Amino acid sequence: MSFSKKSLWMLLLTFTLALVLAACAGGDDSEDTSKSEDTGTETNTDSGTTDEAAAGGDLIIAELSDASSLDPHGSNDVPSSNVQSNLYETLVNRDANGELVPGLADSWNQVDDLTWEFKLKQGVTFHDGEAFNAEAVKASFDRLLDPEVGSPRAFLFEMVTEVKVVDESTVQFITEYPFSPLLAHLTHNGGSIISPKSIEEDYAAMEADSSVKAGSVIGTNPVGTGPFKFESWTPGTEIKLVKFAEYAGTPVHIDSVTFKVVPESATRVAEIQSGYAHIIGAVEPGQVANVNSFDGASVLETASSSLTYLGFNTEKEPFNDPKVRQAISKAIDRPTLIEGIYEGYGIPAISPLAPGIFGYTEDVTSMAYNMDEAKALLEEAGYADGFKTTIWTNDNPARQQVAIVLQENLKQLNIQAEIEVMEFGSYLEKTAAGEHDMFILGWSNPTGDADYGLYALFHSSQHGDPGNRSFYSSDKVDELLEKGRREADPAAREAIYKEALQLISDESPMAFVLHPYTLTGVSDKVSGFNVGTDSIYQLREVKISE
Repeated sequence: MSFSKKSLWMLLLTFTLALVLAACAGGDDSEDTSKSEDTGTETNTDSGTTDEAAAGGDLIIAELSDASSLDPHGSNDVPSSNVQSNLYETLVNRDANGELVPGLADSWNQVDDLTWEFKLKQGVTFHDGEAFNAEAVKASFDRLLDPEVGSPRAFLFEMVTEVKVVDESTVQFITEYPFSPLLAHLTHNGGSIISPKSIEEDYAAMEADSSVKAGSVIGTNPVGTGPFKFESWTPGTEIKLVKFAEYAGTPVHIDSVTFKVVPESATRVAEIQSGYAHIIGAVEPGQVANVNSFDGASVLETASSSLTYLGFNTEKEPFNDPKVRQAISKAIDRPTLIEGIYEGYGIPAISPLAPGIFGYTEDVTSMAYNMDEAKALLEEAGYADGFKTTIWTNDNPARQQVAIVLQENLKQLNIQAEIEVMEFGSYLEKTAAGEHDMFILGWSNPTGDADYGLYALFHSSQHGDPGNRSFYSSDKVDELLEKGRREADPAAREAIYKEALQLISDESPMAFVLHPYTLTGVSDKVSGFNVGTDSIYQLREVKISE
């Protein structure tokens, strides 16, 4: 990738996410400002197949990993979110330009510093026939914030003290303190509205058997108001969704969508070339040219707000020593790694935040590659002779290659690192439990705000499944992240997050590696498909031509 392509990546991502923040900072967003202009990313919506495409058909998507749960309160990974976003809906949406627009709420206004009021859409029903109303909204958010449920997404709305039903079509959110990104957080599918009947059945299962965890019902038989409804799930094989005939919004064009689990990259490429899949996820950079050379498909390159990082278990020796963590971070040659493994489809990460995210700054001293400094830091920490450890990664080939490069680099520090590769669901479970030494993972930012990119990853209350798999704790960082949540002035928030980013960089609970492109193979038979900067698939406008 040339320098100009990298510059374009930053420009496009900054532009897209800046629109999100501009919308968030505005006043009453009650007017639907949906637009259809270009999102700033390449799409295949003008591929020439639109006029030929007809309604109907089964859209087949070949994915690297299976979903971990279909409960929007029970998981926080992209494979799960890609399915959930088609089953459930949120009160607020983002349009193709990143602007906040009505979802299940027709309009909203800020009553006072601590109160937001939402007018809900009428005539909406859940897939099970239950009515959507203010009580359904309250039931979903009460469950999300219930400590007994233990949702890893609860941090999104921790500041909400009450969801108040005003009448059947009006609901108020009361917050503990002014929280400016609330509307942006409501676009996250963690704020999805679940059928009240489904919620009752889930609680009943927990009450009937104390060993049953939250999500036993919702996670395997999800019921929302989305354009698709759940049909079946064969774990490790496929998830099937079908068109919801009674959908209150604009109906989708296709009859169904099948998410197939195809772990091997070459097999996914073969699937799209042979016509057994319309879309393939997680195209390997080395396979881009192969897909593009095929007369019938191409790779959609989407600027991403995601972060790929190397995490340390800061509660385990020797990773409880910041100097050890800094040394390893300085042993990573990010530009060379990006060119060699990702073939330039990404930019080096200097912090957890990608360009364009509110709170991003280049004015932060990062752990840049310097092997001499890395050796000196390790010697200061008392590990001049190195140590033995492990690097965990999941069934993502690019991350596995990163692990191999890191393994070789660490040998220069006398660190012997064994690589362990796990199935994605098991990987998430074990890292959430803190069983690891080092691990490679990613984090996307669907809200476009520093709070989402920092609070879950670094606040001490978020250890494990919510996001802080480094088990990092810092009273000062906690204080700054809480202060950033409570500050209403954008300039003051930026200053707070700048200070937090520098502290996080200095203490290095993780090594920030890169912000990668999302690479998705798309058949020429498909039109209307797009991918958000959060790496989530947009399927509402998809059509399939014969």
